[in-house]
Amino acid sequence: MKVILKQHVESLGKAGDTVKVADGYGRNFLIPKGLAVEANTRNLKAFEHEKQRILHEADKIHKQAEETATKLGGVTCTIARRVGEQEKLFGSVGVKDIEESLASQGIEIDKRNILLDEPIKALGEFPVRIKLSAGVTAEIKVAVVAES
Repeated sequence: MKVILKQHVESLGKAGDTVKVADGYGRNFLIPKGLAVEANTRNLKAFEHEKQRILHEADKIHKQAEETATKLGGVTCTIARRVGEQEKLFGSVGVKDIEESLASQGIEIDKRNILLDEPIKALGEFPVRIKLSAGVTAEIKVAVVAES
């Protein structure tokens, strides 16, 4: 099945591309989510007209993500946790904790966009990547300190 992408899809291509996908993937995922439309002659003509608007919008979103990435470049989240003997944490610091710390600093980031391989279980400073848009990621520092 051939589809026209309305938005950037990581594994397929960017907005405006015509790609061939499996029938089920197109019918059950891409089209219902509004990520693509079927590439028939009617949609191709309509899409050519709409393509400039979509590309302009995608470019605008990409620029906003890059601005946010530069703003996040110097951000450090400090999270206080209780520690036991030998400075071992009780529990861990996860994505939700980082999201709340960023929100307290006035930065709204969805927790699904915080790329943390595994929860942080030690004191110290750790780099954490945040996915802002397709192809745009930022890195913040998360400092885990002992609660006094």
